[in-house]
Amino acid sequence: MIASLSGKVLAKGEDRAVVDVGGVGYEVILASDAVARLPEKGREVFLHIHTSVREDAITLYGFPEEEEKELYLLLRTVNGIGPKLALAMLSGMRVAELARSIAAADVKRLTMLPGVGKRIAERLSVELKEKVAHLGSTGTIAAVGGAVTVALAAGSTAADVLSAMGNLGYPEAVSRRALETVRRRMGDEVFERLGFDQLMRETLRSLA
Repeated sequence: MIASLSGKVLAKGEDRAVVDVGGVGYEVILASDAVARLPEKGREVFLHIHTSVREDAITLYGFPEEEEKELYLLLRTVNGIGPKLALAMLSGMRVAELARSIAAADVKRLTMLPGVGKRIAERLSVELKEKVAHLGSTGTIAAVGGAVTVALAAGSTAADVLSAMGNLGYPEAVSRRALETVRRRMGDEVFERLGFDQLMRETLRSLA
C-alpha cells in the first residue's frame, strides 16, 4: 500500500492533484482546502496517503498533514460518512477545531458542515468522542502561513537540521513536515534530546 508520496506537483484540480514521483504521475484525491494549500505546479510536495482498494478501482487520498489522514480514517468508520463527505468535513473545519467539536458533542457546530445533519453529528460524537480528543489538544505544532508545521526555536537542533536540509535542496515545507513526522513518531521528549546527526538521519529517513 502507498502510505506517502514525495515529488513535484504536475497539476491541480478542484478536488485532486497529480504528483510526479520519479517520472510516474500519481492522481491523488484531496479535500478542496488541502488542494488550496498545495505548492504551485513544479514545486516539491509531500503528502500522507490512504490507499483505497476496491474491485473496480484503486484510489489514493492525500493529506498534507498526518493528523488530517488520521481524522479522515476515523470519520470513515462512522456509518453514513463516505469519502466525499469526510473530505468535505476536513475542508469545512481544521483538524483541531473539528476534533474539539466532536469531543464536546457540539452538534450545532457540526451541523454547520456541508452534508452533516443532526443524526450524523450525534453519531460522530457518540462513536468518536474519545478517539479524537488527542487531535484537538495543543502541542508543539504551530500554524505558519496557513499550514501546520513544527515550531522551531532559533538555534535549536531542529532549526539546524532545517537549514541543512535546505542546503541539500529540500524545500522548507517538505523539511518541516519531515521533522514533524519524526517528532510525532518519537514523542516530544525524545525529539528534543536528539543530536544533530541522529535527527538529520531520522528526518531523511522519513522522506525515504
